[in-house]
Amino acid sequence: MRYGIFSDTHANLDALQAVFKEFDKHNVDSLVCIGDTVGYGSEPNPCCDIVRTNTKYTILGNHDAAVAGRMDYSYYYDAAREALDHHASVLTSENMKWLRKLRYRESDGDTHFCHGSPLDLEQFEYIFTVDQAATCIPIWEKLGQVTFIGHSHLCKSYALGKERVYEVITKKFEVHPEFRYIISVGSVGQPRDHDPRASFTIYDSGRGVFEFHRVEYDVAAAAQKIFDNDRLSDSFGARLFAGV
Repeated sequence: MRYGIFSDTHANLDALQAVFKEFDKHNVDSLVCIGDTVGYGSEPNPCCDIVRTNTKYTILGNHDAAVAGRMDYSYYYDAAREALDHHASVLTSENMKWLRKLRYRESDGDTHFCHGSPLDLEQFEYIFTVDQAATCIPIWEKLGQVTFIGHSHLCKSYALGKERVYEVITKKFEVHPEFRYIISVGSVGQPRDHDPRASFTIYDSGRGVFEFHRVEYDVAAAAQKIFDNDRLSDSFGARLFAGV
């Protein structure tokens, strides 16, 4: 099975469309979204429509949960909270119903998908360091061969042994049976690794080969749509140019 895996679109339609064109070129069998289709950006409904109708699995992200009324987000900083309120007010009933039914985790055999750390799914904990990945060693036996996550907006890979975790620093690698892997797939619509290009990944489960990919898109157009929306903070558009 060749999976096209992506996460954290955050209502950035321009980036999402660019990523989907790349998936067509890579001949993937199934698409999987690791969550956060909404939040921050200017076009939540078109993004939900595309993800909802094209993915085999879509995972519940924290922004999805907030917009769908499934978690308390009163402690979020003002601009993020206001964007979530705005998206909740404009989502179609069909898209809202879809968000309310999304699951915290999906599994396809030995390939697992969740938004944050698999240790406690509803807490949406981050994994972007070796130490954070090591917190999953106690559940090593319950992990899939590969667990794909999002949430951090960073492209990171970790190979977990039963006693130690190693960071995998290559963009393409083969998984080995003596390890469990946790792979953070980056962000389509709001990268935070100082690379403004949209992130997506390919995993061939039959060959056990994983690849990170990036694609350029019209950042200026996406940012301008945010600047033109008086319900969204200009900072959400400005940060797209730098990938932060």
